[in-house]
Amino acid sequence: MAAQAPITAPAVTAREVMARVIAATGAAPPANTVDTLKAGDPDTVVTGVATTFMDTYAVLQQAVAHGKNLIITHEPTFYNHPDDLKAIGPDPVQQQKLDYIAAHHLVVWRFHDTWHARTPDGILEGVMAEFGWKSYQSSTDPHLFTLPPTTVRQLAATLQARAHSRSIRIVGDADMTVTHVGLLPGASGLVKQVRMMERDEVQVLVAGESAEWEGVEYAQDAAAEGRPKALILLGHEVSEEAGMQFCAQWLKGVLPNLPVEYIRAGEPFQTLRSLQLTRH
Repeated sequence: MAAQAPITAPAVTAREVMARVIAATGAAPPANTVDTLKAGDPDTVVTGVATTFMDTYAVLQQAVAHGKNLIITHEPTFYNHPDDLKAIGPDPVQQQKLDYIAAHHLVVWRFHDTWHARTPDGILEGVMAEFGWKSYQSSTDPHLFTLPPTTVRQLAATLQARAHSRSIRIVGDADMTVTHVGLLPGASGLVKQVRMMERDEVQVLVAGESAEWEGVEYAQDAAAEGRPKALILLGHEVSEEAGMQFCAQWLKGVLPNLPVEYIRAGEPFQTLRSLQLTRH
């Protein structure tokens, strides 16, 4: 009896994968979404998918080494929110990145607006799992949490350990005891951060990043006025990376016939202490 030929999955293009992923979120991309193809041919047959917080040059190299040609990135590829190639003009770093993508037949697609628009928010779900905060989440506002009593300092140290971060910053009284926490990953902006910190039920806001003359200054002033307010800044990457790790797990159910891998972009900043520890 002749051996039967192995069953192979039908080829799928990047265009088809993008459509499947969007449909699976149950959310519609907003008008003027940044969730667009950033580089590559959408009709490229996908050999594997890599999710990442940001498709840095190092991430692209790792994807190539692992045979993943569709890169799903949460943040921009070309250094500005809409990925406008003209924003910095002709530039050798940008051009080398473009050339690398072309030479290795990669396809880069951004998955930002729709992943946030999913219910629940894909980034928030991943970050909450990393922090172990699911049981503390408010039933009425997914960004509010009631934790066992701790200090701002202890909370920051716990988050630093769980997120494997080198650098977390505190604004306000580090020894203040807190239970009520607001969580706004990423760069949520001045208005959202202030609206969260001014709420009576929020003692400390855990956020990604904030301009020092915006949310940071507001937190400084609130603390100086004697208000029980503090701010913990994780860094943008640290505050959202877990959401793209969760995305890879989620995609394995959406794309069962494709290999899917999460590639960590990694915290961009190094501290003097971390450099000294590395040297020794």
